[in-house]
Amino acid sequence: MNSNQRKRWFGLVLVIFVCTVGFSTPFQQFAAFPNELRLFSGQMKRLQYGVPVHAEVTVDPQMLQINGSSEQSLSVNLNEPFSLQPNQSGQTNMKVKLFGKIPFKTIKVNVVPDLRVIPGGQTIGVKVKSAGILVVGHHQVMDRDGAKQSPGEAAGLKMGDLIMSINDVPINEVHRVGEHCEKFGNDKQPLQVTYKRGGQLNRTKLSPVYDADDRAWRLGLYIRDSAAGVGTLTFYAPDQGVYGALGHVITDMDTQTPIEVGEGQILQSNVISINKSQTGEPGEKRAQFVKEGKILGNIERNTPFGIFGKMNEAPTHSYSEKSLPVAFAEDVKEGPAQILTVVNGQKVERFNIEIVHVSKQSGPATKGMVIKITDKRLINKTGGIVQGMSGSPILQDGKLVGAVTHVFVNDPSSGYGCFIEWMLQDAGVLLKSSSKRGGEAA
Repeated sequence: MNSNQRKRWFGLVLVIFVCTVGFSTPFQQFAAFPNELRLFSGQMKRLQYGVPVHAEVTVDPQMLQINGSSEQSLSVNLNEPFSLQPNQSGQTNMKVKLFGKIPFKTIKVNVVPDLRVIPGGQTIGVKVKSAGILVVGHHQVMDRDGAKQSPGEAAGLKMGDLIMSINDVPINEVHRVGEHCEKFGNDKQPLQVTYKRGGQLNRTKLSPVYDADDRAWRLGLYIRDSAAGVGTLTFYAPDQGVYGALGHVITDMDTQTPIEVGEGQILQSNVISINKSQTGEPGEKRAQFVKEGKILGNIERNTPFGIFGKMNEAPTHSYSEKSLPVAFAEDVKEGPAQILTVVNGQKVERFNIEIVHVSKQSGPATKGMVIKITDKRLINKTGGIVQGMSGSPILQDGKLVGAVTHVFVNDPSSGYGCFIEWMLQDAGVLLKSSSKRGGEAA
């Protein structure tokens, strides 16, 4: 065999060896070692990498303890679980040497202050007033000459636009639009309309048309200034006096655009019946606001992960008044879990589910997990996930890990959930790391 053939054979063997090692389980487990760990101060975290070697793990004992030891370095069998106990918040490093000699990895450890919240599950009524006047459609107005037109459409206004001011006067109530139209009728000067589209402010001129039948000046627009509906409270953070609910953004039912909140309230609500979910047809909770029920909190933000605002005291009818620790997104795992929700009256109950898939998300994103209802009692009562259940807290291993967000239309026993971490960020209690609606014509 000549030298070229030997080189080719050696290269082939080398490729086979690299591929074999690369796809072997121990190598993949080594590759799965994180570059960074996030911990809550005072909460022990168990790690398990399943690598059949011993290693020397070195930490700052003032910040971290390994397996309860106060030693700086400890020999650890990486094939067995070991624990980290963070003693104080801050940043440190954990160094791993294989066989106690070979430097393998330096893992950045970020310890944040402990955070505990009271899980919700209560059905709440939601009332939202938008920050302006939402355009939800066009209609034709017949003028004095019998011609039909829509002045708003002619001015370039589209569905989903948010009218912020007319003649530089801020406006967020439908009845105020008529006052500006009457003023136009007297002055015969086009209205100067400022509107928001795609986050950008724009201006246009709009001349209302006199509707001979209604004897009023009209814009030829369907408009709306508020929305109402039912959802579920996810958590209350007593130390910060804030709450999170719904787990998804509130959108206008006609335009499917997120509602920009001007002001809003959440109120006590009572479930009176359940319209069960069926394949192809999601069900819903039928609920009503509790008569003379007190306001639970205000609504300050409407984000992709729900609604958030101030709440001055713990809500009543909690499943438990005990606060629970929360989990980071990377700590949620496939397996058994529970949800808290109301199926009758105001009683919060606990039901079994399975987290069947967990998405790896390094930053805020919806659809963090796929869940399946396994509790026969809940299936018999609701058929699965129903509208109004969004925001129901998801618990796993004694921690709040997420919230129910959507139902699968073709399999109502299953749906999506979001990670609680993203909701806590939007509520402002965790720092970010590296309804039925009606419209009026105008």
